Amino acid sequence: MCGIVGIYNLPEASKLAYLCLYALQHRGQESCGIMTSDGSQIFSYKAMGLVSDCFTESTFQHLSGEHAIGHVRYSTSGTSDIKNAQPFVVNFSGGQLAIAHNGNLTNAAQLRARLENEGAIFQSAMDTEVIMHLIARSSKKALVDKIIDACSQVLGAYSLVFLTKDEVIAVRDPKGFRPLVIGKKEGGYIVASETCALDLVDAQFVSEIAPGEVIVFNKLGLMRSRLPAGCMEGIPHEASSYGKRAYCIFEHIYFARPDSTLFGRDVYEMRKGFGRQLAKEHPVDADVVIPVPDSGVAAAIGFAEESGIPFQMGLIRNHYIGRTFIEPEQSIRHFGVKIKLNPIRELLKGKRVVVVDDSIVRGTTCMKIVNMIREKGGAKEIHMRISSPPIAWPCFYGIDTPTRKELIAAHKSVEEIRQFITADSLGYLSIQGLRWFKMQNPDEEFCDACFTGNYTVDLPDTPEIAAMASRRKI
Repeated sequence: MCGIVGIYNLPEASKLAYLCLYALQHRGQESCGIMTSDGSQIFSYKAMGLVSDCFTESTFQHLSGEHAIGHVRYSTSGTSDIKNAQPFVVNFSGGQLAIAHNGNLTNAAQLRARLENEGAIFQSAMDTEVIMHLIARSSKKALVDKIIDACSQVLGAYSLVFLTKDEVIAVRDPKGFRPLVIGKKEGGYIVASETCALDLVDAQFVSEIAPGEVIVFNKLGLMRSRLPAGCMEGIPHEASSYGKRAYCIFEHIYFARPDSTLFGRDVYEMRKGFGRQLAKEHPVDADVVIPVPDSGVAAAIGFAEESGIPFQMGLIRNHYIGRTFIEPEQSIRHFGVKIKLNPIRELLKGKRVVVVDDSIVRGTTCMKIVNMIREKGGAKEIHMRISSPPIAWPCFYGIDTPTRKELIAAHKSVEEIRQFITADSLGYLSIQGLRWFKMQNPDEEFCDACFTGNYTVDLPDTPEIAAMASRRKI
């Protein structure tokens, strides 16, 4: 997760970065930050909380310049603390350098231990700081070469934007786990995690940053280069080869905004396609199809279209929930779910209901939703349909999934999960069904390790999971 943005050569860069982060708020709600440059120095502001709550008019008075980078954080590495908020800025022999990172490094702990043994001092718990130390220690002369040198030593997922006093540099890992796109506006450029951010600021989409691509924005324009081939595998390869791509399929299932285009595909249509395929694999006699909003909406529409069962918004979501709320001392059953969702009894009472959601992680929230629809909504039957396969393996590429022990599908069968959530039936999209889109383009390669345990990049920091996965391939 996390959302990143880079602005080059545009007036009011800080406000454009703010608007882009606002559009990317779904990618992280823990902290946010913007750093700008006026050509001579870097200015910074970071805070815990939502973009709209953290930035005010007075904030922007201290963020001058025509270049900027920004970040909204969803923590996968490091605790929830202002010291781990990004962007992150350092002073080194090459001057000031700021970084914003979307992704997760799988050898960060090993690299950090080595660097600390060599005398490095870390200020945060972020894996991102490892990259900065590697840049500072590189023997290369030019900054872009230092960045390439550093990226050649790390494993895992990284979409990066860097800011110097007069440049913005963007990098995407050779597997392309996380999205990163370029837009053009007037005489400048915008880099962002998703196209929805470009839409908000009226920037023209130029292209995705290709896996393994390094792009420098400076007074000479836009310059492209590449990471060395084979750097993700740690061994030399032919100059044009990075091996198979590994676009995160969960971006299309859940993370990305439905109005974005990711990896060359429309997110909304992908989710509808998952829903249609789900209806083919797990048909059911029912009266109404309802989504768990918001991430289940498009898949539920697809399920309804394919099955011919009417679609209704049977659950209403409260969109104005803050990061914390005060729970009454007297226990209210399923309070955490009730504050977010409320069933429309008139639509559900006495009905056979298909409930479509994007995934089941621990199963506890799904169980509460099923119980609420039955008890408060008055549903006669509840048939749970999930528009992804069972999540049985943790993600190490930028998603904060629980340990394997906490993942319900890692140790329960589908029937046991059905009993746990108390649904009348339960159907998951199959692995084969998840890949229905490959019929249109067989060369596309997505990472589905959270479903299969087929990790596409080594996991040096978690050898026990790597060993388990190697013994059970799907």
